[in-house]
Amino acid sequence: MTDKKAIGLLSVPVIVAALGYFVDIYDLLLFSIIRIKSLRSIGLDEHMVELNGMHIISIQMGGLLLGGFIWGILGDKKGRLSVLFGSILLYSLANIANGFVHTVFQYEVARFIAGIGLAGELGAGVTLVSELVSKEKRGIATSIVAGVGLTGAIAAYAVAHSFEWMQRFGGPLLVNWATAVIKDGNDWRYCYFLGGILGFLLLIMRVSVFESGMYKHMQMDNNRKGNLGMFFEKKYRMKKYILAMLIGLPCWYVIGILLTFSKEFGEHFGIKEPIDSGKAVMYAYIFISIGDLLIGFISNYWKSRKKALMFYYVLTVIGIIAYFTQKNGTATFMYVVCMFLGFATGFWALFVTMAAEHFGTNLRATVTTTVPNMVRGSLIPMLFFFDLLAKHLDYLTSAIITGVVVMIISIIAVAMTEETFGKDLNYVEE
Repeated sequence: MTDKKAIGLLSVPVIVAALGYFVDIYDLLLFSIIRIKSLRSIGLDEHMVELNGMHIISIQMGGLLLGGFIWGILGDKKGRLSVLFGSILLYSLANIANGFVHTVFQYEVARFIAGIGLAGELGAGVTLVSELVSKEKRGIATSIVAGVGLTGAIAAYAVAHSFEWMQRFGGPLLVNWATAVIKDGNDWRYCYFLGGILGFLLLIMRVSVFESGMYKHMQMDNNRKGNLGMFFEKKYRMKKYILAMLIGLPCWYVIGILLTFSKEFGEHFGIKEPIDSGKAVMYAYIFISIGDLLIGFISNYWKSRKKALMFYYVLTVIGIIAYFTQKNGTATFMYVVCMFLGFATGFWALFVTMAAEHFGTNLRATVTTTVPNMVRGSLIPMLFFFDLLAKHLDYLTSAIITGVVVMIISIIAVAMTEETFGKDLNYVEE
């Protein structure tokens, strides 16, 4: 029946894909939220917290980049479900291991392995949902996956501060335990342990998910599957692949630089009250989730992926301008701007859906898994470029130039990308 009839928007595969992305985002953003606390706990001073924090994020993104290729190829060769099971098993184990680290090197290894595991979650989930849901509702279904999944950042913030809340509102035993854990500086370790446990619970839920009918039909043919060389055989195919990556760059400029280092930016803006980077990320992700839910409906209303994306780009540019014009401002205004930037960059679901719609069934998992992770991995050259500029210019000017370059590249990429709304996905790349 699944081969012939499209599933509903709230069917088991859609719900499980959404919960999978929830755990993915929880883990992916957890380090940004507990970066300062965890690195101080293993003995780093303020200067080293900033330097090593940037390096660990780059290491994690490197894992995502490598994992994107590994899981993408496996998704086309062995099936979408094999990736959903394998990737979550790997990052669940890495999360638990991360709770036991005591050195920067151990932290880097744990985040690198977790990055590899995290790389398979979104791409495989979006590929599966895209192939199971009708083309008319495809954009809305993937928006539901992203909208629900992105609330994982809110959960990460809540868990990271749960021990403080236990101290305030818990009973005597809970207060004593929470106080002892915070005093030892180990509360951040429990955040990673919980991430691992959530992963294993999700693994049990995935037993009820079925494989894509398109993939099973394609599997019987002799077409090449998950072959990276196919992207370079045809110029038009390579062009589509590169453009699919470039349109997602603004997301990680905002998340990886403006939000993650909002504390440092706040100091440079002259904001008297210290900015909590974890809170900035959490507030932003509430609105990223809302933005991702709405963009599917906006795209459906306009019957266009490109128009919806350009609209969100305009909002992103407005948000970036507001971010860098808050000299001697307030912490409240900083958080409000982060919320607006969150909504404006809530096009992750649409961008990944567009990548899925550009390619045939035998390359689709490879594309939808590598493309978002290439975008996440793009944070490495962004941070390098930002850091390079900062050695010759001031901190704020360097960040502004980085943002201008990113937005120009992405706007050109969208203009050159073909419209994919309503495209039939039941075909293969010859």
